[in-house]
Amino acid sequence: MQTLDWLVVGLYFGSLLVVAWAVVRRRQQSSADYFLAGRHLGWVIVGAAVFASNIGSEHLVGLAGAGAESGVAMAHYELHAWCLLVLGWVMAPFYLRSGVFTMPEFLERRYTPAARWVLSLVSLVSYVMTKFAVGLLAAGVVFDVMFPTPLIAGIDNFWIGVIGIVLVTGAYAVLGGLTAIMYTEAIQTLVFIVGSATMSIIGLYTLAGEGGGLADGWARLREVCGQDHFNLWKPLDHPKFPWLGMLVGAPIVGLWYWCTDQYMVQRCLAARSQTEARRGTIFGAYLKLLPLFIFIVPGMIAFALARTGHLQDTSLLEDGKSNRAFPIMVLEILPIGFRGLVVAGLLAALMSSLASALNSSSTLFTIDIYKKIRPQSSEAHLVWVGRIATTTLVIFSLLWIPLMASVSPTLYEYLQSVQAYLAPPIFAVFFLGVFWRRINAAGCLAGLVGGFIIGMTRLAMEVCKGYGLLAPGTALYRIAAMNYLYFEMVLLAAALAMIVGVSLVTAPPPAERLSGLTYATATEADRRETRGSWNGWDVFHTCVVLGLIVAIYGYFRG
Repeated sequence: MQTLDWLVVGLYFGSLLVVAWAVVRRRQQSSADYFLAGRHLGWVIVGAAVFASNIGSEHLVGLAGAGAESGVAMAHYELHAWCLLVLGWVMAPFYLRSGVFTMPEFLERRYTPAARWVLSLVSLVSYVMTKFAVGLLAAGVVFDVMFPTPLIAGIDNFWIGVIGIVLVTGAYAVLGGLTAIMYTEAIQTLVFIVGSATMSIIGLYTLAGEGGGLADGWARLREVCGQDHFNLWKPLDHPKFPWLGMLVGAPIVGLWYWCTDQYMVQRCLAARSQTEARRGTIFGAYLKLLPLFIFIVPGMIAFALARTGHLQDTSLLEDGKSNRAFPIMVLEILPIGFRGLVVAGLLAALMSSLASALNSSSTLFTIDIYKKIRPQSSEAHLVWVGRIATTTLVIFSLLWIPLMASVSPTLYEYLQSVQAYLAPPIFAVFFLGVFWRRINAAGCLAGLVGGFIIGMTRLAMEVCKGYGLLAPGTALYRIAAMNYLYFEMVLLAAALAMIVGVSLVTAPPPAERLSGLTYATATEADRRETRGSWNGWDVFHTCVVLGLIVAIYGYFRG
């Protein structure tokens, strides 16, 4: 990093702070202002914020690392753009009509207050192990690559990056609330799309050699990486990415993440109408197709450049070091000045995902837990509690980081495997609750609690296996070694059995609780409102997104 690079980084973050400060100075004395941006955002901001919230550290660092190690295998998760369409067309109308702040609040209206408590606690646990821990770990990796020599004597640069990103992100996330986060995310979206795409282009030209073009670079990439790196369809017995697990198991996480997780749905809840929410998800779905080309492909390019001697730092080829692919590419192949812009985008993405997690966890704790205990709290007091609440969660995340490698050394694979142990029961209670009126509170609680216990038991066993505490050949070892995608499918089947079985042997839910919260109980006025919120252009762009997904699946077949 040269002086010009640091100047660009400083100017970029200065502009972000100006935007955030302008938002902080606006009145945010109500919880709707702080947690849902006043529910007045349009589709461009919603779509960009949805994308920027998703495309954070786990993509710029983890997904590029997965590309370097395994090629396009993890692109299955990026092709879940169709799950965003399910949110906009299917689930968002119910959420917006109910006027809820959080997903646990929706479960309370559909089932019981106990369901709200359980989902809030499960969500906070998941944030500690995934969103916070992953974001902080990625920040540490970036700083470790950017600064090979110690910045402070006796302190690892990894931990300097971790603590630094917490402090800088908190400056605008905690003070500004969701409005500051969403507007800064819209700026960050443009920066890291342009920066990552440019790096891919430069990398391909580098691979092509003197006089070669992009097509030559792409051909060389295929040659160096090999057919397996370009194959989405791995054999059924593949140890990490069997095609059946990726095609059937992975969408369980996708539908949970995009359609029921507070972290993502909160952006839709901030839209001013169903129309803006739906168009925001369609715009976000278009953007969601980009990571394959601007994160996975750069990781593959980094792998190819390292193998062909174009990179000085080839540590990404070592076992467990693939997460270094993206920052190494930034430092070695980009020109001075532009390198600073991409580093700024990289740090912005780290901040974006962490800031979104901070705000969502703050919302969950404040609205779903604290307000239930102290219902008479003033709006200003709730905002204050929301600003304080996430500190403890960040501390727990720091304590969890050393255990993450025992699950998977690849950041993105770790993220998806842990989410696979959390998502199935939550996905089941939401979608069954909307589509089947017979599902009741007892079934919901049985599925949530039982599924969470099963999932966390598997995670604990996997950590024990990673530390050599399970004897090979035993039943516990075999369960811990089972592919996480196949385990996810088993966990979903178990959760469905518990939810449906308990619901059918207990009393049906009262009719008044279901009004407007299921497809069968939506009023005629509700249906007219939803039908009036979309037109032919919405349908057209939805079909285009689906067509692009099918085309990508067809191209990357080895």
